[in-house]
This record gives sequence, C-alpha cells and structure tokens, in this order.
Amino acid sequence: MKISESGLIGQSVARTDIIDKVTGCAVFVDDIQFGPNLLHSRLVRSPHPHALIKKIDTSKALALDGVRAVVTGQELSARMGLYLIDRPIFAADRVRYYGEPVAGVVATTEEIAVQAARLVEIEYQPLPAIYDPVEAVQPEAPLLHPDLGEYSVANFIFPEPGTNISEHFKIRKGDIESAWEQCAVVAEDRFRLPSIEHVPLETHTSIALSETNGEVTLWASSQSPFAMRDMIAQGLGIPHNKLRVIAPMVGGGFGGKAGVTMEACAVVMAQAVPGHPVKLRLTREEEFVGTSVRQSLVSDIKVGCDKDGNLLAMELTYYFGGGAYNDYGVNIARAAGYSCTGPYDVPNVKADSLCVYTNYPVGSAMRGFGMPEIHWGLEQIMDQLAEKVDLDPAEFRRLNCVRTDDEIVSGMKMTPINLEACIDKVTEAIDWGKEEKPTAPNKKRGKGIAIMWKAPAMPPNPGSAAVVRFNEDATVNVEIGGQELGQGSFTVAAQIAADVLGVPYRKVTVSSPIDTKYSPYEWQTVASRLTWSMGNAVKAAAEDARKQILETVADHWDEDVDDLTIKDGLVISFKSEREQPLDKMVIYGLPNEDFEGWKGGPVVGRGHFMPTYVTNLDPETGQGTRAVVHYTVGAQAVDLEVDLDTGQIDVLKIASVYDVGRAINPDLIMTQIEGGAVHGMSSAYESLKFNENGEPINPSFVDYRIATIADIPGKIIGDFVETPIEDGPWGARGVGEHVMVQTAPAIANALYNAVGIRFSDLPLSADKIYLALDEKLAQER
Repeated sequence: MKISESGLIGQSVARTDIIDKVTGCAVFVDDIQFGPNLLHSRLVRSPHPHALIKKIDTSKALALDGVRAVVTGQELSARMGLYLIDRPIFAADRVRYYGEPVAGVVATTEEIAVQAARLVEIEYQPLPAIYDPVEAVQPEAPLLHPDLGEYSVANFIFPEPGTNISEHFKIRKGDIESAWEQCAVVAEDRFRLPSIEHVPLETHTSIALSETNGEVTLWASSQSPFAMRDMIAQGLGIPHNKLRVIAPMVGGGFGGKAGVTMEACAVVMAQAVPGHPVKLRLTREEEFVGTSVRQSLVSDIKVGCDKDGNLLAMELTYYFGGGAYNDYGVNIARAAGYSCTGPYDVPNVKADSLCVYTNYPVGSAMRGFGMPEIHWGLEQIMDQLAEKVDLDPAEFRRLNCVRTDDEIVSGMKMTPINLEACIDKVTEAIDWGKEEKPTAPNKKRGKGIAIMWKAPAMPPNPGSAAVVRFNEDATVNVEIGGQELGQGSFTVAAQIAADVLGVPYRKVTVSSPIDTKYSPYEWQTVASRLTWSMGNAVKAAAEDARKQILETVADHWDEDVDDLTIKDGLVISFKSEREQPLDKMVIYGLPNEDFEGWKGGPVVGRGHFMPTYVTNLDPETGQGTRAVVHYTVGAQAVDLEVDLDTGQIDVLKIASVYDVGRAINPDLIMTQIEGGAVHGMSSAYESLKFNENGEPINPSFVDYRIATIADIPGKIIGDFVETPIEDGPWGARGVGEHVMVQTAPAIANALYNAVGIRFSDLPLSADKIYLALDEKLAQER
C-alpha cells in the first residue's frame, strides 16, 4: 500500500445506485435519504510512521472548484479515548503512524474530494520510529507520547509517564521465588503474535450532519453508539443531548466498530459546512490502516509443576504492541493481566502485563479482547510441561483446570463453571487417544487440545436499559440500545421478553435502528455481554410490564395476583379459571363495574441492569474481592493433517464445547461455535505485514490471508455445558467471543503431535511449516 505525496490511500471511488423505474436513470442511494445537499469527503494521511508536522498549506485545495472546506488538526485541541484520552481526531503537531489522518477535505463529489486531497501540502520532519513492543519499553527507545502524564485516564489504568508504557498491570500472588525450588519440572518460552485486521465486509462509513442550531446527527456503522456519542461529545464539547448517533445493523464488527475510529473526523468536517450532511467512506486499503487492528503480543512465559503434574508456579510478562494510540488497548492489557494464567489453578504467580506505544496502527478491541493473544502461548506451554512430566495433555488439563469456588489468580472466588465436562466432551468428540491414519502417504496426522477462559472486560459499572411497550393488538415492541451484529442479540431480546410476558415470540419486535435519541442506554455491544447484561434489563422490563398487567386484572377480578399467570396472550386464573385476552386491555385498560370508570392503561415496562459488585484490584498485587462479573470457560480439540510436500494444514475436525450457564437459544450458540471455529482457525493464518517504514504491504484480500470456504474443517462438532451463574437471566452468560480464543494453539498442539515441531510465532503459514519440516529433515540426516 502506498500513500502518495498527497496523503491518499486507495483512490478508487465506488457508489451504490439503483435505477429509477420511471426515468430509467441511476439514482444514488445516498441522494434518496439525504438529498442533493450531501457532500463527500476524503482524509489526507501521513506518509510517515513518526514525524513532526511543520507546516500545512490548504490553499490549493480550497481553490479547487467544488471544494467546500478543508479541516486540519491545527484547528483542534480535542483528544478522545475510552479509558485513556490520548488520541487526536486529526494529528496536530506530530504523526505517530503511517496513515494517520492529518487533514480532511469536503467537496460536492467524492471525485473532487480525492483530487483536492492531493493538493493539500504538508511539510514533515521525520523522527525515529519504534515497532517492537519489547524494544519500545527500553530506556533508549524514542518517546512517542511525551505528554502521557497529562492525559486523563480511568482510575484502574496505570500508565508510566516518561516511558512508552500506557498500562502496567501487575499480579503478585503467593511466594513465587520459593515455589520455583519446589518445582520438579519447568517449561519456559517466548511466543509472538502479529497484528491482524477485523476485515469486515462492510468498510467503515459515516455520514454526519451539523445543524446551524448546534445539533449534530451522526449515522455510523457502530457497535457502540452510546460510547461513540459520549467520546465525541466530550472531545468536541458538544452537549450529549445535542449529539445524536444512529446506528443501523452492522455489516461485520468483531470489535473493529467499537469505540471511535474515523467517525469523529466526519463530525468535524460536517461542522465546517453546517446544514450539509457529509459522507466519509473508507476504502478497503484504508480499512487496514485507518481504523484499528488487533494488538501484537510478545509473551514470556515460565511455568513449573511438581513430579505429579500439579502446577506450582507461573511467571509471565506480556508486551502488547498497542500501536500509536492506546485509548482502548490499555484495557486489553489489563484484562490479560487479571486473567494471565488462563483457566488454571496456580498458587504462585508473578505477572506483568504491559500495553506499549509503537509506531504501528492503533491497536484496539478485537473478538476475544486479549484472550486469543495470551492463550496462544499459555496453551502451548502447558503441552510442553505435560510432555516433560509424562502426562497426557488432556489429563494434565483435567488435573489443573480451575473449578467453582477456587481462588483464582486475582484473589476472587471462581464463579460457577464446569470446565472438566467441556474437556470430556471435546476429547470424546474427536476420539482423543486413538491414533488415526492419514489420508495419503505424504501426510502426517495429529490431534491437539486447548482450553480457555474469558470474562467480560469492561469497567466495573457498565449499564444496560430496556423498554417493553405493548400495542393495541397485544404485539410488543422491545426497545434496547444493544446492537445486532449478526450474533442474534435481537433474537435473544425478543425471546426473553416473550417468555416473561407469556406471549408468542412472533408477536415481539425489537425496534431498530439503534438511535441514542430514542433508544434506551447500552454501554457497548462488546465483551460478549448482551445476553447477560442487556438480557437482564429486558427481563426486568418485561417483568415490570407483566406486573402491571396482572395487577390490573387481579383488581378487575378481585383476585390475588399470585393466582394469575399469562400464557399465549391470555391472562389466566388458576383459582377461578377465568381468561382475559391482552388485546386492547394493554392500551385501554379494563372497565369498572357498569363502566363507572376504568383501571390500567398503556402498558410500558422499564428495566435496567448494572453490576454493583465488581471491586478494585490492588495496583501492586492485582488482588481483590471480585475482579470481574464472571467467566465463561471452554475446550477445543482439533484433528488435522499436514502435507509434508507443501506444509499445508488441512483441519479435519474441530470440536468445541463451552459452559454457557443456561442456553437461551441453542441454535444461536451452535452458529457462534461454527463461525468461531473458522474465525479462530483464520487467526492462525493471518498476519498484517509492514515494511521498514511502518507501511502495510498486504492491505487487500489478494495479499491478506483469511480463511475461506475452502479452509472450513470437514466437521465442526459443537456442544455446550450448562452451569447457571447467579447474575445472568436464568443463569445465562455470553459465548460470542470465546469460541475462537483457543483455536490457534489447539492447531499448533495438533501440528506438534503430527510432525514434532513447535511453532512459537504466528502465522502458521504453509511456507513456514514447509521450511521447518525441511530443516528438521536436514537435521535428521
């Protein structure tokens, strides 16, 4: 990918259109909704990974016919961020990664905006760049954020001003030094993961409209409309009631459409042309550098056990490559810190989890939120340790896995789980222990296993709200602020409401799109939290509506509420066997005797949920009463073949089992398991590659390897375990992200079982495997 001297990436222009049946002419979809006042924009991006901005000249761009405005960071002092407010909307005094927005051009057409962006002249003074997070923590490394000590930060994030460390989370549990003396066997290794991209089919697109009265409306493909409103409002000084975010269903998110990426740029450009909606659409090439990526990670792991395989000690250092801005990424390092051991009972632990500034694109949320990264090394080191102590990998995990009420690494008691049952189910599914013949003489076959845990990684008090509203015919509208990403959140919300209200599911509709002006509050659609948190809110709202209905009918019949229920849209009395349809009464109420007045009225249920029991952790030890709301655990086993002539992996079977608490919709769980298995497999193959200038060299589907239908395993076996938790709706918890957390190490463990080679670095590309096989063969000769 090349940024021209004008700072443009991907200069193609594409617009969706339909054909008007009367005129036969093309009508742009945008024009239908927004009219002829719609303007278009492009961003001017930095061609340097680290440089001072000495001068910006916009005069030639402004002189071009059709250009309405050019905005730059030199006109803004705003910073934004979710946990650490470190990120400018447009770079002002320096750029910190290749592709960082420096200016924005607004014009009457996208073609003119592209042309004008080439005319913006920017003078840079290049500075030394740093890319490796281990190198970036060294005292001699270039300092990327000299003002780190002045940034606002959440009270549970601990940056180290004067360094490139934006977060340092510590675990100090037990007596690590004496524990090593008791270990009969020790395994130690370093593991690396590259950055990878979310690659949603729908690229980031926003349209912003700034009215002359100061009100701003932003249409955005977003997982986090309320968080987006909050960050942009605070950064730009807009009252929250003057900023409206409308978020239709999202065409692929995976964490990449959480928080704020390019949407604030659209708002700033719209403010420069009041009364005109301004569209900002990223090209596919821009998607790889102009949004966010999964952070890279270097893991140093040392673990020891006694002669019987019981874990005694673990020492870890995680270096997360957070990229140029770590406003979201700091919480990934924190989550990795308080879950650093993986789902194992380890009495003595020393861990340091660091989020580190580098001159790569912004590292942020991605499906799994730090857990795929740390499990890559954890699950391989456990196999190494099991081999040294001569234990079967599955048995080693059964022996050491965390159980209900165990005191885990953060000092809290483990919430109800049954990880052993998950291990049993996946090993049975792939005939663990049975040696299978490969399908061809030039292939080797192997099996591997990996287990995982993940908690919702979020602040201690993220809230959910819901409204349940009846219509005259007893149909129901459920209003929520959680987003539909294809994971089925609307389906689950409708199911919960229907079950509580006693009405058929087909009569329940979830209102959309999500609109911060009208929708109830939802923190974000992240962390696999909607079934749990939003589900609790919907359940509470439906219970509120149900209570209103039953009280009205009980008063009308002069009966006790406890003798009534609602089934199939009818209020039924167990005592008198009377029935009352919900139709009309849920709006108009019921008449008193002889129609002397009425009782009841429009039924609107309201509910909310917020966890109130999560506590702070000691900043020096990471210990506390309750670090998280709960954990979801699971196991995955893989049966694969390796082609010795090409290094190509062929995954024959993946078995995945997770403890979901309570399965509200088993079919949706299975779709998550199937999609997650493929997504996790893809993450083992993917890698965003950069040249020495910090420039991505594979920013397209031609060069960026993702799993396709040709890679899908021959068989995906999914199942679940139900161990209800105390704080979920009917005991349910989320399972959306967990399904891909441990796939890559399960594949690596199976690969070792097949060919006897360990791979500590991702990706598991065919050429890397082939070269390793060739080297091993040469050594054996």
